[in-house]
Amino acid sequence: MKLPKNKDRLLIFALGGLGEIGKNMYVIEYRNDIVVIDSGLKFPEEEMLGIDLVIPDVTYLVENKDRVRAIILTHGHEDHIGGLAYVLKEINVPVYGTKLTLGFVESKLKEAQMLNESKLILVNNKSELKIGSFKVSFFRTNHSVPDSVGVVIETPEGVIVHTGDFKFDLTPVDNQMADIHKMAEIGNKGVLALLSDSTNAEREGYTGSERSVGEAINEVFRKAKQRIIVATFASNIHRIQQVVDAASAYDKKIAIVGRSMVNVVNIGIELGYLHVPEGMIVDVEEINKLPADKVVILSTGSQGEPMSALTRMARSAHRQIDILPGDTVIIAATPIPGNEKYVARTVDQLFRVGANVIYGPGSISGVHVSGHGSQEELKLMLSIMKPKYFIPIHGEYRMLRLHSDLAESIGIPRENIFLLDNGDTVEISKGKARYGPKVPVGNVLIDGLGVGDVGNIVLRDRKLLSQDGILVVVVTLSKQNATILSGPDIISRGFVYVRESEELLDEANRIVTATLQKLMIENVNEWSSLKTSVKEVLGRFLYEKTRRRPMILPIIMEV
Repeated sequence: MKLPKNKDRLLIFALGGLGEIGKNMYVIEYRNDIVVIDSGLKFPEEEMLGIDLVIPDVTYLVENKDRVRAIILTHGHEDHIGGLAYVLKEINVPVYGTKLTLGFVESKLKEAQMLNESKLILVNNKSELKIGSFKVSFFRTNHSVPDSVGVVIETPEGVIVHTGDFKFDLTPVDNQMADIHKMAEIGNKGVLALLSDSTNAEREGYTGSERSVGEAINEVFRKAKQRIIVATFASNIHRIQQVVDAASAYDKKIAIVGRSMVNVVNIGIELGYLHVPEGMIVDVEEINKLPADKVVILSTGSQGEPMSALTRMARSAHRQIDILPGDTVIIAATPIPGNEKYVARTVDQLFRVGANVIYGPGSISGVHVSGHGSQEELKLMLSIMKPKYFIPIHGEYRMLRLHSDLAESIGIPRENIFLLDNGDTVEISKGKARYGPKVPVGNVLIDGLGVGDVGNIVLRDRKLLSQDGILVVVVTLSKQNATILSGPDIISRGFVYVRESEELLDEANRIVTATLQKLMIENVNEWSSLKTSVKEVLGRFLYEKTRRRPMILPIIMEV
């Protein structure tokens, strides 16, 4: 889809990230230049059976690839960089990011065998770039991964600011303060439109400092009598550093479990973002040779993912590690919306095997704080930037709505606030903003190596199979005599247990035979008609008898 050209029109829209958590991808377009901010993924919802990941549909960018100048990354979380390898296959453009963010990206592109043909350009909070008709600069923010930045795009219409994910942490673990003075300067010069993170728009007050978490973790380490297992997001380098510092203070060794955690620790050490004393990290095989009170296991699985290291340990299904009674397990993360059930199930299993579990707000305060600003910080960002127009981004609809209410409370007129869905555009011309034309958006589902080859029909079939199973009917017909040569053979999978349902299946067999014989007498011999009739008659019979609707698959062969 190519939008009608209007030379002096600025367009702002999202291909992902609005009305959802994850899949962040925002687009700024002016004349012949398009700049993309972030390229994330999200994890599948429950009804997406068998799906591994979900990324934005980038059809619009592919159709306008001659105008796409760059992808700019705000930070290294999966919901902002996880879709990049898939997108670069479609539109190979330069990618701009900070040192740690590009470290994570390099690892992904190497795995996808795309590193050599990708152009990665390093930036920091002092960089100033000319990209097409845009001037781009950055400001440092505090978040739960180091090297996070907000993006300033100077366009011929005015300045657009994208905050990235942020909070205001006055005592950050790495002593890298947010560029509050720079933000104030940007605000004083004038901001046409602000796109700001809405994740914690429901939370009152301020988000706690990362440093307070270090104190809480230290306290747990002091009291623990046996092994300590810490589960956190692999990319949360601040949290990993706090675990390393506590282990160092109490003379403990660390074993790392989970592929993504191993990768991130290696990248963090290599790039100088993680400082680990020599000899502290030991191989997983070594931990059984050490005294229990000298062992810390750093693991993935803070979201209760079924195949993650922590969940497998909880189920006693991990190849190398079992949770032992008396072990202390710290889950240093908040469940992503939708994952609460998985986390609760994992916590329950950990208690069942005798672990002391420290998780969530209810058990001990302080083993995790959010990386996103709460209401007062969102208001502070709005007050500093003083935008003419405001677009809340990065959150489910209620979060965007509450963030727009906060903007109104600090004096931004309601008519200057744009509450968007993915694909809605804001069109700014001569300083005036209005809703513009919609662009095509959607989800691309990734299943194994398949990208986008699983759609609604396949998911519908998977759902049917998962609910009532499948019945395969195999029949061989004679072309000359119009008689049944063999069958019908009925094979049941996930519908009924054959040995206990012989009468039902015998009756089904008789019904299929009678239906086919009647059709052949009437000279109906088109496969599609035969199959449809068998499905209808058998489906009706099985529903009357069982109140179930299995998928019926007739296979008719002619000899």
